[in-house]
Amino acid sequence: MPEDFWGNAIFSVTPTIVIGLIFWFAMRAIIRADRSERDVFSEVEAEERARLEANARSADPHE
Repeated sequence: MPEDFWGNAIFSVTPTIVIGLIFWFAMRAIIRADRSERDVFSEVEAEERARLEANARSADPHE
């Protein structure tokens, strides 16, 4: 009887733990991808602003 109880307990909890781990890994991947995308977007935006400022400085205002 006790071995039936522990076997049933393990088989009852295991799917919940596995689904929880899959969900955790998926959310972690999504959050890391979003963070990376935001970092790259910030770098590109900074480069574009620097390029536009350089073009604005080099342009002759009396043309």
